[in-house]
Amino acid sequence: MSWDEFCTLLSGLKSDTPLGNIVSIRSETDKNILKNFTPQQRKIRNDWQRRKAKKIVNMDQYKQDMQMFEKMFASLAKAGEINGG
Repeated sequence: MSWDEFCTLLSGLKSDTPLGNIVSIRSETDKNILKNFTPQQRKIRNDWQRRKAKKIVNMDQYKQDMQMFEKMFASLAKAGEINGG
């Protein structure tokens, strides 16, 4: 099964299924609905939000990647000048 097919099937889950219910809780953004969440629903959503926020940036890798992009764009700009761009 391709990733696109999996995503299509997943997005078609109704909230009356256990997995669909979790997906619905995790993706809810309506403040009126959020304020009426049960403690268990809040825990599910908060755990998901914390998990998404834990993506830690390695600053050394970030700086190295930015230097690579700078070199790449400088090279492209130089090639454009040479080719009459």
